[in-house]
This record gives sequence, C-alpha cells and structure tokens, in this order.
Amino acid sequence: MITLGLILLVIGWVAGISILWTIGIVLLVVGAVLWVLGSVGHAVGGRRHYW
Repeated sequence: MITLGLILLVIGWVAGISILWTIGIVLLVVGAVLWVLGSVGHAVGGRRHYW
C-alpha cells in the first residue's frame, strides 16, 4: 500500500493530476498506520503482522 501510494504520488506530480496526488497521500498515510499497528503487535484485519 505504501509502494502504491508512492507510485501514485510520482505519477500525479509528473502528470499534474491532482486527484492522483491526493489518493497517493491517503494511501501513504493508511499504509503507514497499518504498518505501525502491525509492528507493535496489534492484530490488523485478523492478522498479527501486516507487511
């Protein structure tokens, strides 16, 4: 999810499409939150680890 967010950010920045920029930022934030929750041991989506 973090990688997809970075790809969308780059495509949105290069092409000048603001909706891709916004979606990329949202995916980066959600991916980072899930990564942190999974790394501290909190079960995410029924799984003990999220990666």
